[in-house]
Amino acid sequence: MAQQRLSVVVLTRNEEKNIGACLDSVKWADEIIVVDDNSTDRTVEIASRYTDTIVSSSLDGDFSRQRNIGNGKATGEWILQMDADERVPADLRGRIQKHLEEDTEFSAFRFGRTNFFCGRPLKHGGDTHRPLRLFRRGKARFSGDRIHEALDVEGAIGDIDASIEHYNFPDIHHYVETQNFYSGLEARLLFEKRGLIPEKELKKEIAAGPVKLFFKIYVKRRGYRDGVYGLVFAVLSAWRRFLIYAKYWELNKESYNKGSQ
Repeated sequence: MAQQRLSVVVLTRNEEKNIGACLDSVKWADEIIVVDDNSTDRTVEIASRYTDTIVSSSLDGDFSRQRNIGNGKATGEWILQMDADERVPADLRGRIQKHLEEDTEFSAFRFGRTNFFCGRPLKHGGDTHRPLRLFRRGKARFSGDRIHEALDVEGAIGDIDASIEHYNFPDIHHYVETQNFYSGLEARLLFEKRGLIPEKELKKEIAAGPVKLFFKIYVKRRGYRDGVYGLVFAVLSAWRRFLIYAKYWELNKESYNKGSQ
């Protein structure tokens, strides 16, 4: 059969440092769609070198809606959803193209993800999540809460033995800046889901939760094998968890103060 067409959808906001490399890694695709959240840097200018389809849409903390907007603009039989700090290496490209040439039974595919921290891949203590981002147009749609979007698929899901490259944290400053933003969103979402957590349980989450996460990343996932990079990443990940619950407490401290009177 003739190779099916692939549309790549990329979400952006002030990604002038990443968008060129991202789109260069998928310039072989049949169509590129950029959904931009009101960037004020050169993101749109750089993206326009690769595609004429640039959609301006305010994120408003809703990643599912933003991704679905991109899906609605796609014309290819298959869609690959990406973030601007991701790259498709040669081995993943080859496997995707192989599936585009086949009459596969699957409606979507998972693949691996290699996180780069301060310029180095984390081979052990990094993300173990396998993104579900490649799917047939019309057979999948993003849903879930505003931050943790999920892909609802109609049909079978396959696996691709290759990984996308994720350059999400080029330096510690970027990590701290990013997590300071997202931890606030996570704290508000936590309250929306669980309401007021009992104070005893909250204290346990603040004190013990980060320690458990450090142990999971550094010991159970063998993050220590990533050297100092793995150690720093594990500590920062634990700090991120602490920050979420500390901000949750800050949002609700008046309620806790009343309960302690």
